[in-house]
Amino acid sequence: MKLSILAIGKPGRGPEATLAADYAQRASLSGRALGLGPLDLIDLDPRKPGKAPEAELILAAADGAHLIACDERGKAYSSRAFADHIALLRDRGERRLVFAIGGADGLDTSVLAAAGSTLAFGPQTWPHALARAMLAEQVYRAVTILAGSPYHRD
Repeated sequence: MKLSILAIGKPGRGPEATLAADYAQRASLSGRALGLGPLDLIDLDPRKPGKAPEAELILAAADGAHLIACDERGKAYSSRAFADHIALLRDRGERRLVFAIGGADGLDTSVLAAAGSTLAFGPQTWPHALARAMLAEQVYRAVTILAGSPYHRD
């Protein structure tokens, strides 16, 4: 199952972008034997501001995939439950899993309605660059949990 993190905006060149890319590479390398990956980081830059133009880009890029909307009102998973959710999607035959991180105003209701799942990192609002890095790390952590690696400790 191919994995993608779609994020509105540009990742920048700071340490957060480096961290996200590092975890994406780790997840890609570790996930191959489990049928997971690669994990692609895809940045979407709408030509017009607002949630509706962002939604058009997200929905087009996620076409045919199981979409997980990252939203503060979404479901909060433990790391192990998150890994189990990814494994369940893979095992039921999903070929592509896409995580969507919206713009400054969050995700449009059309993206939330199209999503097969939601994911929250808690009730706080996180900067894009950090949310992207945290999500990439959690995907890597999920891969290591599924592989039985000692990276994650309960």
